[in-house]
Amino acid sequence: MPSTIVAAPPITMPSPIPLGASVPALTAHAISVSLPTWEDNIGYEEGDQRVVGRMETGYPRFFIHRSIQKLAALCLAKFGRPDELCILLPSPKVAGEGRDFLAHQAPPVPSRIVEFVICPSSISIIDTKSLGGVDCIELQILLFDKANWSFGKAFWQHSGDGICSRMAERALAFLGELPAGSTNRPPTPPNLERPPSKAPSTRNRHYSRRTNSVPPTPTTSSAPPTPRLETNPNHDDDAPVESVKEEFLTSDLTTYLEERYGRNLPLFNAPLAKRALKRRIAGGLLPSDEGYGKVDDVVRGAGSGSGKKAVKEDDVYLYPCGMSAIWHAFDIARAARRRKGEKEGKSVCFGFPYTDTLKILQKWGPGCHFLGAGGTEDIPALEKLLQDRQPGEPPILSLFCEFPSNPLLRSPDLVKIRQLADKYGFVIVVDETIGNFINVEVVEFADIVVSSLTKIFSGDANVMGGSLILNPNSPLFEDLKAAQSEIYEDNYYPEDAVYMERNSRDYRGRIKRVNDNAYDVTDFLFKRSLADNSPPTEGKVIKQVYYPRFQTPENYAQAQRLPPTGKGGFGGLFSITFTSEAASKAFYNTIGCAKGPSLGTSFTLASPYTILAHYLELDWAASHGVERGLVRISVGQEDKEVLKNWFESAVKAAEDAGKEVDGQ
Repeated sequence: MPSTIVAAPPITMPSPIPLGASVPALTAHAISVSLPTWEDNIGYEEGDQRVVGRMETGYPRFFIHRSIQKLAALCLAKFGRPDELCILLPSPKVAGEGRDFLAHQAPPVPSRIVEFVICPSSISIIDTKSLGGVDCIELQILLFDKANWSFGKAFWQHSGDGICSRMAERALAFLGELPAGSTNRPPTPPNLERPPSKAPSTRNRHYSRRTNSVPPTPTTSSAPPTPRLETNPNHDDDAPVESVKEEFLTSDLTTYLEERYGRNLPLFNAPLAKRALKRRIAGGLLPSDEGYGKVDDVVRGAGSGSGKKAVKEDDVYLYPCGMSAIWHAFDIARAARRRKGEKEGKSVCFGFPYTDTLKILQKWGPGCHFLGAGGTEDIPALEKLLQDRQPGEPPILSLFCEFPSNPLLRSPDLVKIRQLADKYGFVIVVDETIGNFINVEVVEFADIVVSSLTKIFSGDANVMGGSLILNPNSPLFEDLKAAQSEIYEDNYYPEDAVYMERNSRDYRGRIKRVNDNAYDVTDFLFKRSLADNSPPTEGKVIKQVYYPRFQTPENYAQAQRLPPTGKGGFGGLFSITFTSEAASKAFYNTIGCAKGPSLGTSFTLASPYTILAHYLELDWAASHGVERGLVRISVGQEDKEVLKNWFESAVKAAEDAGKEVDGQ
């Protein structure tokens, strides 16, 4: 069977997105927010009302969605005391974990849990025929003193197990309430550049493939928002009780736009959507997928003639987001050790990771060893750590790493780590989000593989999701599987699964185009950097291009799929550093792409990563090579000429700023 993957078509160039608007615009469940200037990002971190007062949304684990805030305010009014705040959780088990986390603070934080079952009634504003098996919403309300909000927010952020915005909107509808940001007045239909999908005449239109998964990154509505009653104006921007502004976007219109231009499965087919997702993550294709019948399945865990077991759907587990998958991977490792009657032992964070991964390993369990370089140079330190265990000290529990890492795009030496794990018995957890399984195959090295489906697997930036794979060939598989069988619960909200299934039907073609675009862009930037010794060097202000082609390529090659999909097969993410912060600012402020948190979007997205992720620990981040002025770019599917114009103008602006710094 031929295995050529056809690149997805380019998308149109977006118009500028105003500060605080959702990215993508006109998207009720967008996962990013526009922060178009360097100063806007600093203003967000410092709580400047010029910035936070205009934010319609934000990345969901950091900025609690307005509809969740509205539902939390209603829950507080019904069950809370004047001195309390709350977070909303999807199950008694998750609520118990949250309560335990608060109780383990120093001093312990008292809390209480209230279960609130919300069912449709005569006041509900929802068509009961569309419920799709979601007959009632069972909310777990974790209440605690206002003074301890930071601890409640930490559990929400690190665990990733809070309720999703679609669940909140369904609960609000059951209660007769509109979603935050909705209005009863008839909206003006937006001008959509993306044509509706056309199904072949022999197929059911409702199940047709999309012709293009990528809506253009549109401009926001020019209509001004109308004010709404403030539930509590005195809390921070991400608190669960907050002023909620209305927009000209009803829930009916949102559903229409998503259904009309996305071809979702009906909601009652959510179980089928989850099965489809597991099949894709295991490497298979479905009839609804682009390329079905033309492209081979991606074998995961069992190469040709290896005699090993391939990953099956039953080895794949779904979670509300990628960080939830990471939190639960750690929980599985801990539970497996406890089931054997042994003490847990500390874990190892190998390489500089995305911020919350390290926080999880530090805040849960007995602690963490942090080896920040994460390359081959840290292998001796890891060996020494394993060899020098003190008498009575529990053996190392697990090692977490990213392949490659975010934001430095360094790849760990998985071959040597696997050898050490086989010798010392620790669990290897690899986050493949950045590499993605079309470009790399890490299952053969890992015991557990996690990924954020929110990113390139979805691409549309309108839904969260995470996955976890138990490697059926792992020497620890039986122990991990037994632990997972005892503790796993499916909290992936059905409607989110439906949207994720829709979005991911053409992920292979999108990855090919993104690979091609990122290769060309980084090639251009590297030649304009000081890392390239070819003349002329005068006037260059780019210090380093962090991209798997240039960073630890020998380690990346250990898991790289060959032949690659598109140019190089290195993925769409890279970071760049500059000779001065003035150059960093000029580059970021000039580049014409969308700007905000997240990555893996089908449109190019830029972020001053260190400012957003480590603003309160900039010196610590810099000590591990993550400079304050680092700019991270997630390359999208735009036309090559569009990308060329964006990056040429941004580099020129940076070089002009560098001349001013040098006094030229």
